[in-house]
Amino acid sequence: MLPLLEISERFERYFHLERRPLFVSGAEEMPEGAIPMGQVDRCVARALIMGASDRTIPPMVIGKEVKERCCPGGLMWLGLAPPMSKLPYFLSTGTPDFRGGEAELLKPTPEAAQRFLQAPGEITPPGRYLIVCGADSVTDEEAVRSMLIIGTAEQVRNLGGLVHYRKEDIFRSVLMPAGAACSSMVTYAAGMASRAPRDTAYVGPVDPTGNPWFPPDALSFAAPIEMVRQMAEDIPSSFIGKRAELAFPARNGQANGQTSRREPA
Repeated sequence: MLPLLEISERFERYFHLERRPLFVSGAEEMPEGAIPMGQVDRCVARALIMGASDRTIPPMVIGKEVKERCCPGGLMWLGLAPPMSKLPYFLSTGTPDFRGGEAELLKPTPEAAQRFLQAPGEITPPGRYLIVCGADSVTDEEAVRSMLIIGTAEQVRNLGGLVHYRKEDIFRSVLMPAGAACSSMVTYAAGMASRAPRDTAYVGPVDPTGNPWFPPDALSFAAPIEMVRQMAEDIPSSFIGKRAELAFPARNGQANGQTSRREPA
């Protein structure tokens, strides 16, 4: 079995990632050197992007005892807090007695929004603490639940193609479900939502409220660690390793629209 560091390195090298892969795990004790996720950003999804982009950010932790400064929506989608009573109105048409009638218009009616909130089923954190970090900071590989990559559209297309290299279910192996950005990036792939399909990769986010800060040319790709390990094993023998010129064709003398490129060994 490949060690996590090698898995991470393979994805970075063969997919020419500018941002590091992040790994999601659970623990009963606060990891040494970790920082509360709320110190990085109030929004969980935005903190994840920052953690992927800045390799100096240490492991980020969130939990029922470590949730200061985090938005209520993120806490709900990570199973750390119940939904606010007026949330179905806020997600749909609005109501005068909540935030001055502000409405996100993500659903047509409060009733539809309520069904949407119930759709994931029960959301259970993977432990007392949920930890997100780079491979070099993982102390217990057995506790890792999933991997998250923030990539370009081309990179994520190729990640999806690599999933299908092994899978025979052409319709449900890669999904783009509804939910907050942090659910697309963590909750579903980490197996925290009881109704989320297992052995499935998740692309997103589809929540438009993240558009003001989510990179417009990027997508998230999250997959259960078992799938990730198989993908890493398959890289050398698949089109990613054998047909790199097809996966990442040169354009205007450059590869992947970048000024530099990490060449596979």
